[in-house]
Amino acid sequence: MAFAISIIALKRTIKIKLGVRRFLVKPILATIIMGVCSYFIYSSILGIIAEKLATIIAIVSAIVIYALAIVALKIFTKQEIKMLPAGNKICMVLEKLKIY
Repeated sequence: MAFAISIIALKRTIKIKLGVRRFLVKPILATIIMGVCSYFIYSSILGIIAEKLATIIAIVSAIVIYALAIVALKIFTKQEIKMLPAGNKICMVLEKLKIY
């Protein structure tokens, strides 16, 4: 709900055109990928190790998987990546891997 209100306010105030696919569909897809993968990781290691450790591993893997999904789905442009801390280095690595 907060996201929807923010988007409506941005559209009215700045007159910015936001693509539904880039700002809604792709992040939801990345979230679904992360959730499914972390659930399967958690459920597969739960019987092997303690519950608390399985939860921590699932959370850490969810962070990594979400970051990889964001890169794989190309949610951010090169210019947006370069605005991040160490963005130039990240962009260089992604270019070497032929992702961007």
